[in-house]
Amino acid sequence: MADVSVRHAHWEHDRDRLCRIREAVFVVEQKVPRALEWDGLDAQCEHVLAEIDGEAVGTGRLLPDGHIGRIAVLAAWRGRGIGSALLRELTAIAVRRGLERVVLHAQTHARHFYEQHGFRAEGEEFSEAGIPHVRMAKPLR
Repeated sequence: MADVSVRHAHWEHDRDRLCRIREAVFVVEQKVPRALEWDGLDAQCEHVLAEIDGEAVGTGRLLPDGHIGRIAVLAAWRGRGIGSALLRELTAIAVRRGLERVVLHAQTHARHFYEQHGFRAEGEEFSEAGIPHVRMAKPLR
């Protein structure tokens, strides 16, 4: 398999590729309602895009307040370290921006994945888009 590259994406330029991944993972696969997925915040976020041989296979975003979200990897490419690469790049962007910590809402089945990257749970499990989640945070300083 070719190496994955993760780059800073630009919403206006990369929108179609970013949307295609999120639509496939969240709306089609996980049945998240489109109105929840497309929350109108994307233009103010920093996005990352994972590519293999020019094919867009994963994405994620960082909101101005340090909230990481919308990490998605196409099903055929999971289990190959792409999610970790996306998370590392989003965290690096947050560090460069001088943020003290990052937070995210992890689907509970992915809690261990985020713990391996230094995130710790805060609070009780809750439902978001009908999917069990837990709030997690990671200090950057």
